[in-house]
Amino acid sequence: MFGHVETPKAWARHLMRIRGLQARTGGITEFVPLPFVHLQAPMFLKGESRKGPTLREAVLMHAVARLALFPQISNIQTSWVKMGLEGVRLTLQAGVNDMGGTLMNESISRAAGATTGQEMTPQAMRVMVQSVSSNEDPREVWQRTTLYDKADESRVQASL
Repeated sequence: MFGHVETPKAWARHLMRIRGLQARTGGITEFVPLPFVHLQAPMFLKGESRKGPTLREAVLMHAVARLALFPQISNIQTSWVKMGLEGVRLTLQAGVNDMGGTLMNESISRAAGATTGQEMTPQAMRVMVQSVSSNEDPREVWQRTTLYDKADESRVQASL
């Protein structure tokens, strides 16, 4: 989570520490920048945090993560629940290669005040990714396993 009490300088330091950790361990499969959702967060309600990152800051965090962590961490995930559809579109254009899961009845972000959806179907995810795909930046849409292998066709069919 970022964008509540720390500064962009702290964000940069954190990315470099994650890069170093991955170089030593090789155990990180993806980086997921989670923007702080403030609306019902106790620390915000007590006046102890800011409102969270701006959309620009959130998109930049994803883009900088892509640049700073590659090739040690090659998967950058966006949280459609926290970013909303426009934020997802922008982060996909800024270097994100993973939209995460479809989720069902998401409650953590909504408890903090997020107003975006609780569920996104695989079909809706496919449409979102295809909307930013181009000849210059073609995007292949596929369901993955936890370790970023392609999911078996039986798993794909079960999700539809």
